[in-house]
Amino acid sequence: MTIPRTICLGFAAFITVGTLLLMLPISIAGGQWGDFIVALFMSTSAVCVTGLAVVDPGTYFTPFGQAMLLLLVQMGGLGYMTANTLLLMVLRRRLRLRDKLAIQQALDKEGLSGTGNLVKSIIALTLLFELTGTFLMLPTFVHDHGWSSGIWFALFHSVSAFNNAGFALFSDNLIGYATSVPITLVISLLIIFGGIGYQVIMEMFMWVRDRIQSRPERVVFPLNFKVVVSTTVALLIVGTLAFFIVEFRNPGTTEGYSVGERLLLAWFQSVVPRTAGFNSINYADMTQSGLFITIALMFIGASPGGTGGGIKTTTVRVLYSCTKSVLQSKQEVLCYRRQIPMSLILKAVAVLFGSASTVVLSSILISITDPNLEFIQVLFESVSAFATVGLSTGITATVTVWSKLVLIGTMYVGRVGILLLMSAFLGDPNPTTIRYPEENLLVG
Repeated sequence: MTIPRTICLGFAAFITVGTLLLMLPISIAGGQWGDFIVALFMSTSAVCVTGLAVVDPGTYFTPFGQAMLLLLVQMGGLGYMTANTLLLMVLRRRLRLRDKLAIQQALDKEGLSGTGNLVKSIIALTLLFELTGTFLMLPTFVHDHGWSSGIWFALFHSVSAFNNAGFALFSDNLIGYATSVPITLVISLLIIFGGIGYQVIMEMFMWVRDRIQSRPERVVFPLNFKVVVSTTVALLIVGTLAFFIVEFRNPGTTEGYSVGERLLLAWFQSVVPRTAGFNSINYADMTQSGLFITIALMFIGASPGGTGGGIKTTTVRVLYSCTKSVLQSKQEVLCYRRQIPMSLILKAVAVLFGSASTVVLSSILISITDPNLEFIQVLFESVSAFATVGLSTGITATVTVWSKLVLIGTMYVGRVGILLLMSAFLGDPNPTTIRYPEENLLVG
């Protein structure tokens, strides 16, 4: 069995086990066996760290069911190979070459050395951020809900935020905390750090450590770090300004809020599409412009190596640099005075084409099974599922079973990655030394 197929089937196994756990009477608040489609949808949404929900997790599931949902989110955020490696370490089994190769491909890591230490570092870093977020949100939640519920709410939302899942235990998601600066900022930072990836976080840590220790060495950041950080910051700034402008006079989303509170709302709405489906406003009341801005941010998504989805910030940056080179009549694609290899450009184009095709197909199928839905609602839901965001205009629970199955498949494709899925079941192309003659054609 090929490594891509192992990863794809591993996620499917997680979803299957999660479905069974979420169907148990002990997981359902009413004490009866749960509905299969509901359990399958929620399990897929959790493992794929999406956050789309057909039921209210806070009232539909018991504390045991909520804990199982959170465990699935954690496993999905770590990824199949990382979780599998953790299990092997707990069982004190040595990593085989195949395991190391799978981790190398799943984490886009160069070389096989230090694979076990890398996985340990990822897990330690994940726990550090999640526990820090829990303690920072603890005072607010304890004040509002008491100690027992407050601790659970803080832990649940911290894990959900860092893994870019977007599940909340409140019926209105986080609308009740829309103007709470501690909750908004902590969850925003957890989403951002969870989305930029382990490698970038470690490079940030080493840079801060060197500055604190006053080391004279000049740190040279790799191209991946520069692209991820600069693109993320640019999208956050542009997104905040865009939401602030288009939603400023929208009574459905900003009525009754001060200018400062509206700016806080705009900041949060620019963070969550990247890709954690928390919401502090009702997206059904958002303007058409605001919905399209959200769709664009969701489609771009987070960064490679992070817990988010989408086509990734690096893909967008490569395509932007490629377009810039064409407009400047250059024969090579440059980014920060580094030439981007042709193989990477081709991969970025393939990711864009495959992702767009998946969203289009998903939108068509949902429109067929639910013809009464508006186009913007269908497109929003499809992009949210594919980019594993979890934002919704409120139609998720009301669509037909067939549309739910389409969304389940879309979430799965978005989580494992379109290229990985294609290579898993179509097979890797056989290398060839045959070279064919070139011929021009009209483009554009």
